[in-house]
Amino acid sequence: MEKTLYNLTKDDWNTLFPIELVDHNPAWKNRYNDEKERILKKVGNQTIIRIEHFGSSSIPSIKSKPYIDLMIEIPKQLLFNEELVAQFTELGYAHFVVPERENIASYSSFGKGYRFDDKKEQIFHIHMCPKDNAMWKQIDFRDFLNSNPDRAKQYENLKIELATKFKNDRGSYVLGKTNFINETLDIINTRAKSNV
Repeated sequence: MEKTLYNLTKDDWNTLFPIELVDHNPAWKNRYNDEKERILKKVGNQTIIRIEHFGSSSIPSIKSKPYIDLMIEIPKQLLFNEELVAQFTELGYAHFVVPERENIASYSSFGKGYRFDDKKEQIFHIHMCPKDNAMWKQIDFRDFLNSNPDRAKQYENLKIELATKFKNDRGSYVLGKTNFINETLDIINTRAKSNV
């Protein structure tokens, strides 16, 4: 059976796509902008309310997996819309439904650029949900780290430690970052309240 993103096991993901952190690449910003334009041209800004670059590749001061994460806001009624999913499939994306977890409602995720040969391609991840989904707090996290270099450095150090420990365990790598992210969001909320 031919390998596709849809039939990969957890072990396949961990073996084929290990956690590797690299120095920030200034070209990522242009790749994000180019992909954003491709998406808007295909889908249109009647459907897409906003697109944001987030994740570590949007924080120039720290190491990152060489992936570009995009957050896309859509109207609530279009969540899991088949025509919308089909448009992203035509752009080369595989679609996955992310189940509800820890106060984050279920939403659509898309990925492309994963290769099963030796060729390298830019990997893109899309997280698509309405604005009331808690995933949008990741934009606050990005902005806070971009304006707080010490906190960004702490995050980078944690990521390096986790990448060393969990190179072939994507789930544990992600889980290992959860407390830091939540603590940072608490700092953001506390500061926001004190500024009211």
